[in-house]
Amino acid sequence: MPVDLASVHPSKSAVLVIDVQNDFVSGSLAVRDAGQIIDTINALLTLPFALKIGTQDYHPPNHISFARNHTGKNEFESITISPPAELVAKRKNADTLPALEPLDQVLWPVHCVQSTTGAAFVDGLKHECLEVVRKGCDVGIECYSAFEDPWGLTNTGLADKLRSRGISDVFVVGIAGDYCVKFTALDAKKHGFRTFVIRDAVKSVSDDGTEWTEMTKAGVEIIDTAEELLASKIFSL
Repeated sequence: MPVDLASVHPSKSAVLVIDVQNDFVSGSLAVRDAGQIIDTINALLTLPFALKIGTQDYHPPNHISFARNHTGKNEFESITISPPAELVAKRKNADTLPALEPLDQVLWPVHCVQSTTGAAFVDGLKHECLEVVRKGCDVGIECYSAFEDPWGLTNTGLADKLRSRGISDVFVVGIAGDYCVKFTALDAKKHGFRTFVIRDAVKSVSDDGTEWTEMTKAGVEIIDTAEELLASKIFSL
């Protein structure tokens, strides 16, 4: 069923281009066929969104998600990580808040290290129009979402940026559908934005498709093709 875009207006809409970076397209953690969505994303970037955001995974070399930083562990194994004590202690009223639970963490190949070619946007992406939001910058925290880490200890300021620009509708595209795209979309919905993900402008690591079910159940709206938006009279006004 086509998504109802009648109430959407470009002046209150933002596009979030998630992690279209060298390491995720052709580098150490490349997602299969990720390069195929670049032209589609570029076409979407010609639309008159009020705000165009490009996110970057931007890790320090000793990041907790890198397998090489864990003795005896291999890439793609899972470990359990706990929230960094120093950040937990900084929470307002930390002594009265419930404890934060440990989380499973996949150990990845080294990728998107700060100030390296792998962290840069891919050649061919028309990123000049994008305002950059970086995530995963803290050594001890993984951050798939462009908004905040799963414990809520750090945030990128994206929610405030969207609100300050009067944004109500968010369109999400990029890499990878089952990780950073999904968690960004879920957080966008949680923060009160009407949230769309454009299926043919996303590539995922896995083929099982469970991310689409999870997002739909959370109230995220799935647009099957970018053409639906490109052909919309709303975005041609």
